[in-house]
Amino acid sequence: MTCRVLRVSTSGYYDWLARPASARAVADAELLGAIRRAHLDSRGTYGAPRVHAELRLGLGIRVGRKRIARLMRGDGLAGVCHRRKRRGWRPAPATHEDLVRRRFVADRPDRVWFTDITQHRAADGWVYCAAVVGAFSRRVVGWSISDRIRTELVVDALEMARWQRKPIGTIVHSDRGSQYTSWVFGHRLRQAGLLGSMGRVASSVDNALIESFWSTMQRELLDRRTWRSRTELASAIFEWIEGYYNPRRRHTSLGNLAPAEFEALHTTTLAAA
Repeated sequence: MTCRVLRVSTSGYYDWLARPASARAVADAELLGAIRRAHLDSRGTYGAPRVHAELRLGLGIRVGRKRIARLMRGDGLAGVCHRRKRRGWRPAPATHEDLVRRRFVADRPDRVWFTDITQHRAADGWVYCAAVVGAFSRRVVGWSISDRIRTELVVDALEMARWQRKPIGTIVHSDRGSQYTSWVFGHRLRQAGLLGSMGRVASSVDNALIESFWSTMQRELLDRRTWRSRTELASAIFEWIEGYYNPRRRHTSLGNLAPAEFEALHTTTLAAA
């Protein structure tokens, strides 16, 4: 019946049935195994472009991105997508002028830092995280986690960044939240010889670099499950930043290198020069 409907000879059908898989199909099956491992190692967050970068740069596999996209689509693999949220927020008056003016690149480490606060809810309450991200490599150079949103939260993140990087004359750009317009934060900046900078009123675009970081953490970690306790959530944020984002997560803006790898390459290039 099938042969009559499809107009295929009986001998041709049995020949196809017994024929081994083609070389292309065998190669696709092997490549799919590597794709699954790369997707799993990314904690299920990478789409076709970053999986392609992982195979090409990390494993040395020469393959086209469209082929990877086809195999991932057939296997039901996909990167995580962003879900937008609306928040009401009333900014405080600026205490520093805007020294960045939406220039989100830097020619050397620790020239410009961006800092901000995010929050996420666990079953037993809110968790607040302040971070300091370097414009040069997108690396999180300082962070702090608390169950209360106080000025100490942003000061602790700044102090961690200072302790780790020993900056000189670095611009620290923030929004106009009350924690960043406080006397304590401004005093710490002046005490460390750092330059404060603030964006315009109610303009998240002026702080877009760290907003992009929060968006990445939101879709790749926070929104993917529910959190039973604040302790569990805080531990997950710490592990994601120090165990995955800084040392391993690839960035398209860095040539698909991780922040730590990008800085190491910059240091090696300077030493060679």
